[in-house]
Amino acid sequence: MTNSSAGLTREVPLEPGRSALLIVDVQNYCCDRTGGAVVDLSEADFEAGYGEYFRRLEKETIPNLQSLIAACRVAGVEVIYTVIEALTRDGRDRGLDYKITGFLVPKGSKDGRVIDAIAPGEDEIVLPKSASSVFNSTNIEYVLRNLGVERLAICGVYTEQCVESAVRDACDRGFLVTLIADACATATPNAHDHSLRAIKGYCRTVSTAHLVAELDSFVCRQAS
Repeated sequence: MTNSSAGLTREVPLEPGRSALLIVDVQNYCCDRTGGAVVDLSEADFEAGYGEYFRRLEKETIPNLQSLIAACRVAGVEVIYTVIEALTRDGRDRGLDYKITGFLVPKGSKDGRVIDAIAPGEDEIVLPKSASSVFNSTNIEYVLRNLGVERLAICGVYTEQCVESAVRDACDRGFLVTLIADACATATPNAHDHSLRAIKGYCRTVSTAHLVAELDSFVCRQAS
């Protein structure tokens, strides 16, 4: 019997025209000290629950996202953003889990905007979602198919929640997924590392430096 999976691999580079970068939920709600997820916390509670996470955002995740976005734009790789944001002001359209948890980012609110440090270009796609998985709560698969995307690089927050959901669902829908580990963040290093181990079988996992070099190499080959 022929092994139909022979020669198949997840270890494939991003290729402009067939690839996109998906940035998950890097928005004011959960990535800014004045955002709704943390604004009401005392300094002690903020430090205990989110201090390490915000330091990681500032020192590693956001600078890496900026490098990735710049490299993708130069190479012609589509940059797509998701944000937690209801379709209504009162959030009545939210998924049941978000209602139970109390996640509410009203339509049109500051909390629903991508942080200024990685602001979308004027013609880049931003998809609002009201559940953890962007594939379950938006038309992203339809959009990616229309764009001709087969390979999807994913990064953002939180690693073990919305990022992990996106990786698993993209894989199950037939996309070749690359996870950029150091362009993700969550509340604790242990949760981040555990998530990376848990989804290792669903994706290729690389660093920002690796992916930027991969894209730069493609640009150089095209120019020569």
